[in-house]
Amino acid sequence: MSESTQLKHHQLNYAEFPCRDLCATKAFFAQVFGWSFTDYGPDYTAFAHSGLDGGFFRSEQMARTANGSALLVLYSTHLEATQAAVEQAGGQIIQPIFSFPGGRRFHFTEPSGNEFAVWSE
Repeated sequence: MSESTQLKHHQLNYAEFPCRDLCATKAFFAQVFGWSFTDYGPDYTAFAHSGLDGGFFRSEQMARTANGSALLVLYSTHLEATQAAVEQAGGQIIQPIFSFPGGRRFHFTEPSGNEFAVWSE
């Protein structure tokens, strides 16, 4: 975990995701969102500078809401530009920008197939 993380009792602290292709997933999140990574052997990488630290572990599984997975949602000040960056970096848009009470968002999968969303006011 990053040194800047202040641990608070009973608050979310870390999230882990399955990952088929660690190299492609790391490159995607570094390019689009500016995350940094620390490898712990060939089958695990931790990420930081994402708002919530976490990691990816080598697995053929994927986190998708259709499979009952929780959905992590990132924030963007410019939703269209973020969607374009996701597509340019090889992410797949699975739900284009739509409105919901409180803002707009889109859902995407990263190169290993995990689903994330991005929202804006």
